[in-house]
Amino acid sequence: MEPRLNPFTNPVLGKVFKHVIAAGKVLEESTLPASTQELVKLRASQINGCGFCTDMHFKDAVHAGESAERLNLVAAWREATVFTEAERAALELTEEATRIADAAGGVPDEVWENAAKHYDEDQLGALVGVITIINAFNRGNVMLQMPAGDYQPGQFG
Repeated sequence: MEPRLNPFTNPVLGKVFKHVIAAGKVLEESTLPASTQELVKLRASQINGCGFCTDMHFKDAVHAGESAERLNLVAAWREATVFTEAERAALELTEEATRIADAAGGVPDEVWENAAKHYDEDQLGALVGVITIINAFNRGNVMLQMPAGDYQPGQFG
């Protein structure tokens, strides 16, 4: 399977993706736990049906030491007992922000306030950034029909 347009060889899209990737590098330096960032990326990618990003973030999380059990339960985080209250708040915020069109008025105040109980202002900023960037990548990759399954951890630097 070939993508409709290859973002790695298209000069315009390649520049756009490089800027989005650079924004993501800022988040790696934040105090938002890396494990939380990967859970958020995985959940948004599942919701958006982005096989490319689901594959990537599952493998990156495993490579970073995350358990397969927790990753397998991300889609059912509400019923799963393996997540902290902070992670649950991050996953809830991720779902509400990713499905923003489904709820008139956007992310409910209660969802934001729950996340704010667990994360400081810098971490909340990072959480918003992670959710924003992964949704941008998901939408681009789904539109391009980027194939999934061949990603290797660390492949993109």
